[in-house]
Amino acid sequence: MIKRLSLTSRLALLFAACTAVVSLIAGVLFNRASEAHFMELDQQQLESKLVALRSTLQGVASPEDLARRTPQLRAELDHQPDLALRITGAGQRWLDGAPHLPLPQAPGLHSLQYAGTDYRVFIAPLTPSQLDSPQLTLILDITHHQHFLQRMQRLIWLTVGLSALATALLGAWAARSGLRPLRRMGEVAASVSAHSLTQRLPQEQMPVELAELAQAVNAMLARLDDAFQRLSAFSADIAHELRTPLSNLLTQTQVILTQPRPLEDYREALHSNLEELQWMAQLVNDMLYLAKADHGLLMPSREALDLGDEVDALLEFFTLLAEDAQVTLVREGTAQTMGDRGMLRRALSNLLDNALRFTPPGGEVRVRIESGVTLTVENSGEGIPAPLLPRLFDRFYRADPSRRAGSSEHAGLGLAITQSIVRAHGGRIYCESQAGWTRFVIELPKGN
Repeated sequence: MIKRLSLTSRLALLFAACTAVVSLIAGVLFNRASEAHFMELDQQQLESKLVALRSTLQGVASPEDLARRTPQLRAELDHQPDLALRITGAGQRWLDGAPHLPLPQAPGLHSLQYAGTDYRVFIAPLTPSQLDSPQLTLILDITHHQHFLQRMQRLIWLTVGLSALATALLGAWAARSGLRPLRRMGEVAASVSAHSLTQRLPQEQMPVELAELAQAVNAMLARLDDAFQRLSAFSADIAHELRTPLSNLLTQTQVILTQPRPLEDYREALHSNLEELQWMAQLVNDMLYLAKADHGLLMPSREALDLGDEVDALLEFFTLLAEDAQVTLVREGTAQTMGDRGMLRRALSNLLDNALRFTPPGGEVRVRIESGVTLTVENSGEGIPAPLLPRLFDRFYRADPSRRAGSSEHAGLGLAITQSIVRAHGGRIYCESQAGWTRFVIELPKGN
């Protein structure tokens, strides 16, 4: 299996490749510019030499004339040993200073390579105004130019290689230094466990590009910490709720079996055990219901409901309890909505049950329905402190710190179930408590 390159190695190779490409392009451009420069210099040199030769050979119209000017011509050519001259006229060679070279025929500047030697060839008429003027061919040996260009090309390749290597090393160092915050994030992530969820990334020390990521990671750790704390408390609450009925069952069963007893005592013990088992079964069912809600498995049906009629039916059910508690039940307003009748009745029933339990004698429980759809269940009595309001919908949480085990009515799951039902309908629920009134507000979407 091929090992994948690290981000540091990738950045270093990328830096090296970019440097090599830039250096290579710059070297090629410099090499082309040097060649053009040397060609321009050679042309200037040949043109200046052509002027001198035309002056020396002025009036030459035949090989005999050329023979008389040979001493002056030799003297002119001796000043530049790397320059050769060929003179042709009337289809004949009058003077051939480069007998082995296959020279071009067209006038102008040419480049020629022959037998490993580079030449610059310049062809022009001796007398431009004459149509049958002899042709002068100047041959300049430019091998020293080519040697310079070859050395420069080797230097370019060496520079490209060294630059790429140096950039790779410096890029690796820079990338390693720049990625240090990422390694820190990796260390924090590796050290996260159930006992170290309080660790956070130092956002102030992060570069701007990673500050947002660090903030998101810290927020994730905070959520994990909160969820873990809730889960721990949830597990402890489950153990606490089940411990009491199990202990009651064990104790009562052990006591009843210590000696023979009348049939009525056994019947009474079984009846008591049945109550405890029914409470435990209700608790388990509620927990399964909440587990389905957590996984999005609550799928409410959709049917047209008149909330006024639904609330009246529930108030009629709670009438006897309200009369015993000396509490007045009131319903105001009505509205139409689409929802699951059974689920919404369960949610409203939980709210009415809580309201009746915490309303003092002579108080009032009021249900207000507004189009929109907003349903409020409020009761008079002692309010709930503001710091406790956000936790009312937590599982097994009770504003009253005293635990009354053995009754499903006080398991602390009613509001959690109500919230799950409202959310399954696409709505939200919240609690307000002030001025002697506590109200639970359910907001359902208009299109519900």
